[in-house]
Amino acid sequence: MLTPASIWKFDGRPAMEIVGKGRKLRLVALPVNLKEKLGSYAYRVGIAPRMRFFRINRQRAWQILNETREAARVQKKVFPHLLRHSDAIIRLRKTGNPKALQYHLGQNTPAMTLRYLSTLT
Repeated sequence: MLTPASIWKFDGRPAMEIVGKGRKLRLVALPVNLKEKLGSYAYRVGIAPRMRFFRINRQRAWQILNETREAARVQKKVFPHLLRHSDAIIRLRKTGNPKALQYHLGQNTPAMTLRYLSTLT
């Protein structure tokens, strides 16, 4: 659940606390401009620290994703986990650091993360 209270600084950089796969609490880097926009939005519409930014459920997220795919005329099936994989591949290309990617994805073993290396060749 994304609330203003879930956004804070970690090592001087914006971060967001989320509940991820396996109901694990994770800390995810947040671009500065996105943090600023979310903060401005919360202030402008009067969102309290523990209130959700957006009232959305899993079904609505799927619907938005599918509508966006159709509007972009993408033929391939798009699903939320595909976004996770795409982010992992982009992050690995940029950093070249499988250990950092493992931490970012919240994976328990390096073997799980090494699957992404095969996509880079």
